[in-house]
Amino acid sequence: MDLKQLRYFLAVVEAGGFTAAAVRLGIAQPALSIAIRKLERTLELELLHRGARRVTPTSEGEVLAGHARALLERAEAAELQMRELRGLLKGEVRIGLPSILGSYFFPPLLMAFKHHHPGLRLSVQEAGTRSLLDMIRAGVLDLGVVTSDAELDGLETHPFLREEVVVHVGRSHPLAAVEYVDFATLFEHDLVVARSGYFLREFIDRHAAALGVEPRIAFETNLIPLAETIVRQGFGITCVLRMVSEQTHDPELVAIPFATPVHLDFSLAWQSGGYLSRADRAFLDFMREQTAWHGDGAR
Repeated sequence: MDLKQLRYFLAVVEAGGFTAAAVRLGIAQPALSIAIRKLERTLELELLHRGARRVTPTSEGEVLAGHARALLERAEAAELQMRELRGLLKGEVRIGLPSILGSYFFPPLLMAFKHHHPGLRLSVQEAGTRSLLDMIRAGVLDLGVVTSDAELDGLETHPFLREEVVVHVGRSHPLAAVEYVDFATLFEHDLVVARSGYFLREFIDRHAAALGVEPRIAFETNLIPLAETIVRQGFGITCVLRMVSEQTHDPELVAIPFATPVHLDFSLAWQSGGYLSRADRAFLDFMREQTAWHGDGAR
């Protein structure tokens, strides 16, 4: 039993038939059938139910499929690591970002990293911080940005940003004239909020629960330009990171801080003890150099 036989067997299981698997593997169907028969003879087990319309694994085949996946994944990781030892000429960094940070914080960092490593590919996934945590743990993402209040069991982190949360209101809104706002006042107004699972929505829900009130959600959207338009027209107010106000420079939007300043902390997270490619490590080192932060509120 070798890796090629396991790869052939797993392809048949996943494709549900020999013809589709042969096409996927780029080999002739008879050669694939012979290889699977040889594997069954070697193990002295029947691994597949060969139905008229679909091929499915036997109970013994299910067990082998699980082992085959694990072995092939480890072999692929070993091959990748060996290739990377020849230098950072190729590789991919799979990183997950919340939409606000992806729009207002990361663009110059990503461009600078690409300038230093032009041969590497950056694959950026936008999602809420809770979804990003799931994708990191599942191995779908190598790195992801999470908030410090998230459940970080099994993850290593690099804190890189502390950002103030402010309230955005339209220039004609009654709150536009106030210097500060508190949460009780915030929840007296119609709100524009992100979808569940995103850190600013969780920020709203957490503080509403602490006050024992139900937030007046008028609009729910992750489209930042749409949220800004709604607020600009006076149909609701929203909470944003201060960097949004600083970069938007919209005279029709007013940023109001909370009476007691409120901040959110962000970290880059990855699986503790998991394999990070040289490309991933290069990005992590770059972030450490570019975003030195010691919890003092600077960014």
